[in-house]
Amino acid sequence: MMSSRMSSRSRFLALLAGVLLAGAFAFPLWRISLEAPQYPEGIGMLIRVATVDGVKPNDLHNINGLNHYIGMRAIEPDAIPELRYMPWVLGALVAGAAVVALVGRRTALVAWLATFLAAGLAGLADFWKWGYDYGHELDPHAIIKIPGMVYQPPLVGSKQLLNFTAHSWPDVGGALAGLAFALGVLALLAGCAPRGPRAIAYDAEPCGFCRMVISDRRFGAEAMTATGRQHLFDSIECLASFVAAQAPRDVRGAWVSDWNHPGTFVAVDSADFRRLAGPAGSPMGKGFVATARGHAPDGVDAAGPVLRWSDVLAATRAEAHAEAHGEAHADARVATADVEHEPAHAR
Repeated sequence: MMSSRMSSRSRFLALLAGVLLAGAFAFPLWRISLEAPQYPEGIGMLIRVATVDGVKPNDLHNINGLNHYIGMRAIEPDAIPELRYMPWVLGALVAGAAVVALVGRRTALVAWLATFLAAGLAGLADFWKWGYDYGHELDPHAIIKIPGMVYQPPLVGSKQLLNFTAHSWPDVGGALAGLAFALGVLALLAGCAPRGPRAIAYDAEPCGFCRMVISDRRFGAEAMTATGRQHLFDSIECLASFVAAQAPRDVRGAWVSDWNHPGTFVAVDSADFRRLAGPAGSPMGKGFVATARGHAPDGVDAAGPVLRWSDVLAATRAEAHAEAHGEAHADARVATADVEHEPAHAR
């Protein structure tokens, strides 16, 4: 009964994830800051999707000046190739989230999350490699040389480098990207696996098929559609009639009351069904009762054959067809009789 379609809530969460991810175009992804006695207010740089700049106007210039003394290369945004293709990667992920919300397929959501995760991990690995190269590939003719000293900043967290304390943390854009991924995971968890049945307010709620008030706990049933909506029924035959009229992909779960434990639900794929007569007559008169797989219904004649849910659906479809065919014949007979009794002058 599982469906590959996402619920409306899951599709909304996927779309919201794309909107948040688009915010990374407007805000920095990462922030690296330096604290030292000669810079009481600190200096730092912001890594954006397409460039690198200073936290304050002259910060990047000052960082490059410090790097020159210890032999590190200057940080020049135009010389960093990743900054040329990162906007395309981010744009593809944003567009992908919109596509997931549009098509509403769980497989599309899983593929998007896997791509997002792979891109994020690749980005972090590349960032670490970038910091490693800048911190280790030092100019042998630098003004200040300390044997064995390297200046790789931390990937995440803080690190002491000479008299500087370097801090490296995600900025607003990075936080938005992380939140977007979390929303994608939530969309997968919250909307792709069917929730269980809810309690029915007996003697108060109407059947979603025949509109009669649901009153007998032995026959209550429920179905959940791909949108996440729950439909309640007063009998197994009403549930079967509803499900038979839906496309298989549009039904995410269905449950029936256990005859031996009235009001306790069991999934239709885990139930045994029988068609009994007499005192077991169901609210709609078809006589379908259900129990947990492998159990016979208590207190009634269990001589009838054990049926599976597919058998119940097949019988429901066959009887609906027979009834419709019989009504068509009856209407034809009535019409013929009317013509036969019509006065000749009126023909």
